[in-house]
Amino acid sequence: MEVELLAIGAGPSNLGLAVALEELAPELAENSLLIDRNPTIAWQQGMLMPWATSQVSFLKDLVTQRDPRSRFSFLNHLYETGRLDDFVNMSTFTPYRVEFTEYLRWVATSLARVRIELGRECVGIEPQRDPAGAVTSWLTTLADGTSISSRYLVYGGSREPNIPPVLADLPRTRIVHSTEYRQRVAEFSGELPYRVAVVGSSQSAAEMFRALREDLPDSDVAWLMRSIGLSSDQSSKFTNELYYPAFVDDFYDARPAARAQILAEMHRTNYSVVTPAMLEHLYADLYLDRFNGRNERRLVTMVDITGARDTGDELVLELTDRRTGAVTELHRDVVFLGTGFDVRMPRLVRELAGSLELDRIDVSREYRLDLGPQGTPGPAACYLQGVNEQTHGISDTLLSVLAQRAEEICRDIIAHRERIPAVAGSVDAVSGKAGSTL
Repeated sequence: MEVELLAIGAGPSNLGLAVALEELAPELAENSLLIDRNPTIAWQQGMLMPWATSQVSFLKDLVTQRDPRSRFSFLNHLYETGRLDDFVNMSTFTPYRVEFTEYLRWVATSLARVRIELGRECVGIEPQRDPAGAVTSWLTTLADGTSISSRYLVYGGSREPNIPPVLADLPRTRIVHSTEYRQRVAEFSGELPYRVAVVGSSQSAAEMFRALREDLPDSDVAWLMRSIGLSSDQSSKFTNELYYPAFVDDFYDARPAARAQILAEMHRTNYSVVTPAMLEHLYADLYLDRFNGRNERRLVTMVDITGARDTGDELVLELTDRRTGAVTELHRDVVFLGTGFDVRMPRLVRELAGSLELDRIDVSREYRLDLGPQGTPGPAACYLQGVNEQTHGISDTLLSVLAQRAEEICRDIIAHRERIPAVAGSVDAVSGKAGSTL
C-alpha cells in the first residue's frame, strides 16, 4: 500500500490530526491513513471503569482550542447523539472516561476523507533513501507481513508500560499493568479470594485499588508504595497556565536549566499524585473498613520491593522498610502495577532513530524529527506526537495541547509539501494520488 501520510496510532493525538487534515488540508486528507493495533478505538482502554472521569475539561477535546466552531467538538457530539441537555444538567467540566471514548469513536466514524484501519500493528519502520542519502519515504512493516509506504509519517502511539526491573522476570500471567487492567481482571474469578498487591502511588494505582473492591471483592489487597502516603496533585489555576498551548513556545525557547526546573516543579501536578476527589473516596472506604473491623485492604507505605520470585504456586515479594531497614516477605497471587510508563522514547521511535543513524532524537518546534545531515532537506518528514515532554513541556503527553499541536503539524506538512516536491514516481504532493512505483 502507498499513501502520502501514514499516522501510527488512532488515539486522541492522531484523531486530532485527522480532523485538522480534513479541515485544513482536504487534498492531503484524501490520501492519509491512520492505523492502530487495537480492534476498537478506546481512550485509556485498560482503565475504562464505569465511574472514572477525565481529569481535564471537555473543552480540551480534539478541536475546540483550535477552532471552537468545528463540527468535531465534544459539545457537537453530545448534540448529535441527543445527550447535550443531560450533560449540561450534570454541571461538570469532566466527562466520564467511557463518554470521552464514545466521543473519539464518533469522530472516527464522522471522518469523510481520512481512512482508519484497526487491528493493524506496526512492527518496524525503515527510511528509504535516494542515492545522495536523503530520506524520500518511509516503509512501515505490519505484523501480518504487509507494508505501507508513505512520504509523511506521524507517530502518535503511547510509551511502553513501565515494569520495575525487580519484577521484570516474574511471569506476565501474574503481573497486570494498569494499561490492561479491565481486560486482565476479567480473567480472574470474582468469587475467589486472591492475595493481591497494588504497586505505585499514582492515580492509576488509586483507581485499581478502588476497582478491586468490586472486581475481586473477597481478596486481600496490600497497596505498596515508597512514599509516606498518598498525596494530592499540586495543581492550581496558576500552575495550570503552564498547560496552556501558548506556554509551549516559552518552554521550547527556554534554556536547558530552566526546562529542567519547570519540569521538576511541575512534576507533582501530574505524576505520583491522586486527585482530591479520589483521595476523599478512598479514605471514606478505608474509614468504613476500620469501623467494621476489616483489614484485608490496607496501605503499606515507605517500603521498597527489593526482591521478587515465583515459586510456581505464588509470588514472594521481598519488602524492605525504608524507615527501619527491616526485611519481610509478602506472599501474593497477583501484582497490579500503577507504575506509569517507560520514560524513554517508544521502541519504534528508538529503532527508527537507529536506522537513521541519529545520535539523539530531536524534534523541531513543529514536532518534526531532525533527520540529520543526510536527511535534510529531504522530500520525506516524520513527526512525533505526545512523546516530547523534555522539549515541549509537561502538557505534551496530555490532552491539553492536542488540538493546537495537530494544527501546527498539519500546517508544517502543508508548508513542506509546497517547499519540497515529492520524488518522481511516488505519491504526488500536489494531486495527492499514489504513483505506480516508488
